[in-house]
Amino acid sequence: MEPAYDESTDEMFRPDMVGPVVDFLAELAAGGPVLELGIGTGRIALPLAARGLDVHGIDLSEDAVARLRAKPGGPALPVTIGDFATTRVEGHFTLAYLVFNTIMNLTTQGEQVACFRTVAAQLEPGGCFVIEVMVPDLRRLPPGETVKPFDFSEDHWGFDEYDVANQALRSHHLTFRDGKIDYSSGPFRYVWPSELDLMAAMAGLRFRQRWDGWMRDPFTSESRQHVSVWEKPTGDGSG
Repeated sequence: MEPAYDESTDEMFRPDMVGPVVDFLAELAAGGPVLELGIGTGRIALPLAARGLDVHGIDLSEDAVARLRAKPGGPALPVTIGDFATTRVEGHFTLAYLVFNTIMNLTTQGEQVACFRTVAAQLEPGGCFVIEVMVPDLRRLPPGETVKPFDFSEDHWGFDEYDVANQALRSHHLTFRDGKIDYSSGPFRYVWPSELDLMAAMAGLRFRQRWDGWMRDPFTSESRQHVSVWEKPTGDGSG
């Protein structure tokens, strides 16, 4: 976890960015217990808990969880340290979710499949699994090119480097701070909407809806991200 994580992604912490996410998830949770995979520093979990929901989290980064604990309400959130592809926590949930491309932190197809199965085992019948993730930008790559810039601002340059043969990408970040240049990069596995639907079906989940963002705009062939929802059947034919 980079020391300036909260500051370097401050746009994502703005109320107008967080509010629609929390509204969407709180509606699906319907008052039941909630599980966030990759809870991080609590950007979404803390506002959800402030709505009165029982929020649990899983995260591999002890540094991120320490930052969550330092925030108001953070000490009250139960968080399990572990790999969210396979880690299970006690109890069952009406909602589990992954936001901000976090599913791509699992860098193999097998890990992503395992994540769906792990979530399905922890959902109550009728419960939902939500993922927010980008649509791979491959068609915007010129022939023969592998790198696409996604941010070119005064204090940050960002580039995605695609490895199409292995369905992988590496994000490169150059951050300009106090007269210095900080470089960081990280590996990801991009995943297509239809591939996620197949993973869900393999885990016994049923597709429910897909939107272009948290405001429920229609998902189209021009969408560059999506919010998808799958549900666990109730067994009585009603869900």
